[in-house]
Amino acid sequence: MMTLPRTRLAVGAFLSLASSLALAQGAAVSVNLGGPNSPPDPNHPGKPLYDKYCATCHDHPIETKSVPFATLRGMRHGTLHYALTQGKMKLQASPMKEAEIGTLLDFIAGRQVMDESWIARMQCPANRAKPDLTKPATVAHFGFSAGNPRALTKEQSGLATDDFKNLELAWALAFPGTTTLRAQPAIVGDTLFYSAGENAKLFALNIDGDTPCVQWTYTAEVPLRSGIGYGQMPGGRKVITFNDVATRIHLVDAQTGKLIWKSHVGLYDLSNATGTPVIHKDRVFVPLSASEINIGGDDRHLCCKTHGAFFALDIRTGKKLWTYHTMEEAKPIRDRGDGQMMWGPSGAPIWTSPLLDEKRGLIYVGTGEATSAPAALTTDSILALEMKTGKLRWKYQATKDDIFLTACMRNPKALNCPRQGLLLDHDFGATFVMGKRADGRDILLAGQKSGMLWALDPDTGSLVWNREFGKGSPIGGIHWGMAYDGERVFAPIHLFPGPDGIDPNQKAGLHAVRVDDGKVLWSYEPQADCSGDRPKRVPNCKGVGLTGAPTVIDGVVVEGSADAFLRVFDRTNGTLLWSYDTARPYLGVNGVEGHGGAIDNASIVASHGLLFVNSGYGLMGGQRAGNVFLAFRKKAGN
Repeated sequence: MMTLPRTRLAVGAFLSLASSLALAQGAAVSVNLGGPNSPPDPNHPGKPLYDKYCATCHDHPIETKSVPFATLRGMRHGTLHYALTQGKMKLQASPMKEAEIGTLLDFIAGRQVMDESWIARMQCPANRAKPDLTKPATVAHFGFSAGNPRALTKEQSGLATDDFKNLELAWALAFPGTTTLRAQPAIVGDTLFYSAGENAKLFALNIDGDTPCVQWTYTAEVPLRSGIGYGQMPGGRKVITFNDVATRIHLVDAQTGKLIWKSHVGLYDLSNATGTPVIHKDRVFVPLSASEINIGGDDRHLCCKTHGAFFALDIRTGKKLWTYHTMEEAKPIRDRGDGQMMWGPSGAPIWTSPLLDEKRGLIYVGTGEATSAPAALTTDSILALEMKTGKLRWKYQATKDDIFLTACMRNPKALNCPRQGLLLDHDFGATFVMGKRADGRDILLAGQKSGMLWALDPDTGSLVWNREFGKGSPIGGIHWGMAYDGERVFAPIHLFPGPDGIDPNQKAGLHAVRVDDGKVLWSYEPQADCSGDRPKRVPNCKGVGLTGAPTVIDGVVVEGSADAFLRVFDRTNGTLLWSYDTARPYLGVNGVEGHGGAIDNASIVASHGLLFVNSGYGLMGGQRAGNVFLAFRKKAGN
């Protein structure tokens, strides 16, 4: 059996060569998505390796927040190989030889051939081939525009409130060898910049037509991770920025798709770049998170040394202008009981995309939990950093002594599991919003995985009000983001079992909250749909929580759910205007077969009379994988 080479470039070359040979020989191209086309061979030599090194987590995906085995079966060799040799699974794979890694991959994913000839077939004709970047951006970053409202007007979107009462599917794009679509596109004029991360490609798509076409394609060496940020360099050159799984920030010419620079920002092997970078004048602002939370509970790991950070990069060169560290470097603290040392402090990763406040010269970001004791005072906190220098202006710590490692939920007596503090995982993962009260004063809005919505004075960080929607959990509470319409902030709530189960007082749903005083104006609680064949299409059909970031468009708010429904509400009273079950098979306009799944992270945007959403999120246990980017339009004749 041929084993995969170790280098990133060799991985891509191997897969490309395998694909070319198979197509030249007339081989059938098959794609496993969210589960294999055939059951794994129980006598395969890779099965004992999987049982020894992988099964503990991936056979218990809900308890460990891991990717289910069925979803692993649908991933690309390159994605899996990177995770095992250079990514967050490097520790688990470290005892294996290269040949064993190849055998393991063969058991998990089989011998894949990815047909990407659709890209050439979908190249734009001459009259649509060049991006027109003369118009202002419709969606420039995670929050769309200044203040991060995640709101679009009728003029920006091409959709009015009444249009949402009767939408139909306009088209779908399906991506082979993909199980999770997590990146929100940027939109400028007729061009939508889109990343299907696992295939390491970013596309400039012209959307001014009955179907999209490809203007250019950018290919990276490793899978991509974040959403797309758009802006311009001094002198006017239009650019986009994003990050990859190797914590490198890419700056690409938006007109041509040519790389300008790449800058590595990771501080440790287990650093992650998760939040969408933001371009502002001559700088690119970049948050840094970490994945040590996922492996720190393994006794083989010397826990814990990573922490979060935030960077200002020179947009011309990618060089770091300043760095803010969420805490000091970890040091040996105590013997953990086997002669090895525990390290600390650690943690406070920054998962949020930044909120820029040009008026005050501040950047607001949120941090996560500690991963070892002592818990730093910057964990589970709202931070205000000076835009020019990166100096901390003020902080508000919402939860103290939150020390969390994923594996400790199942095995709290493991060597690295905390002997003090609270096992909560109450990150600030949702990007902040700047609102305005009726008297004209600004108010900073922050959602936490504790289920708490916070409102602070942006000048001082003092509390104005807070509103609790339950005690939260590791993937519960307010997870990825919120939206704001000028009067209300829309906070989605997800449910996920914590150490003590699910809080019976917490209701999954969408809440409209008045920013003046925190009063809940309306709430929508979705009901589980497990009718017909839905349990086959959505294994966790009862998991109806709303974990992704919503979007306001004209008079509606649009939100997706963990059980794959896309819903549209009247933003003033919460009336459900339209819903669509995305967990179904599709034949993409690119000729690739696909399937919808969980709607998570952030992706709901609109332009040219089309409502866009990613369907498929296989990263967390219990959520349905998928590989389709969907576009909806007003139904003809209505």
